[in-house]
Amino acid sequence: MNVIIITGRTTEQGTLVEDKLTHDYFKSVNYCELNKEDFARMGLKEGDRVRVKTDYGEVVLFARKNVIDETHIPEGMIFIPMGPYANQVINPGTDGTGTPQYKGVKGIIEKTDENVIGIPEILR
Repeated sequence: MNVIIITGRTTEQGTLVEDKLTHDYFKSVNYCELNKEDFARMGLKEGDRVRVKTDYGEVVLFARKNVIDETHIPEGMIFIPMGPYANQVINPGTDGTGTPQYKGVKGIIEKTDENVIGIPEILR
């Protein structure tokens, strides 16, 4: 399925920023969140894994269904917390601003049986 990727900081992730090699930090950044309808359309259930691919790279993440109305994710869009997993698929080019493109990256998402690798492995 074609998607637009947005990334951002989360409260949970922010409280763990000093402990980036812990299991808690791993859990706070190793997922992508999808619109409820897209989640159902793809036949996903909580705990399933998806591969996210862009022109810049790819990564396997856990899939989560967006259920909080205040943070509604539109159909065709996914959210990935900023961090080592998101960095695998964002545009590292800065277009002269000095900041990579963290929002609006076009990608493809597909269900997979592959494992989500740990942070030490992704950093290698």
